[in-house]
Amino acid sequence: MAANDLVVAMTGASGAPYGVRLLEVLIRAGHTVHLVLSPAAVQVIQQEMDRRIDLEHFHLSDLLGPIAETAAPEQVLYHDYRNFMAGIASGTFLTAGMVICPCSGGTVAAIAHGLSQNLIHRAADVHLKEKRKLVIVPRETPLSVVQLRNLTICAEVGAIVLPAAPGFYTKPQSLDDAINFIVGRICDQLGVEHDLFQRWGTS
Repeated sequence: MAANDLVVAMTGASGAPYGVRLLEVLIRAGHTVHLVLSPAAVQVIQQEMDRRIDLEHFHLSDLLGPIAETAAPEQVLYHDYRNFMAGIASGTFLTAGMVICPCSGGTVAAIAHGLSQNLIHRAADVHLKEKRKLVIVPRETPLSVVQLRNLTICAEVGAIVLPAAPGFYTKPQSLDDAINFIVGRICDQLGVEHDLFQRWGTS
């Protein structure tokens, strides 16, 4: 356990490439990552990235491919979404923050109303109550009034709502560029240095 550990969760919203790219960037930056995937996230990952994940027998290489080999031993710690005995379920476990990317509407609702039905919800609740950074990355459109109200509650209690809405002033030339923009903005919120896009006002 270290105060610079980060928690990354992926849930069942579209946008799996954002979460996978974020994990790659954090690994390369040398961070220790506590990773949690929901069952719906596994379905989305398979649909969007043709990668098959077995939550009962998780292997980082199934999610990241060859990039997994660049991770140091114990750099990515996988936690089953049902395991409330994981360290990240307690406020006494120190972290530098948590990101849910992508974050489904159902996950937003659970966080907004403190339901803690799985480890992702509980870890998010912990980060809020301990006043640690919690970044949630919704990717849904259009948004219903219910979803807007739930996102508002999350923001009011301290979460950073960072929609997966790429900027175009960077003149993205590929889908990877658009993905990197969002991942870079997430890293900005976490204080993780990166060179994923050219910043406004720089040449």
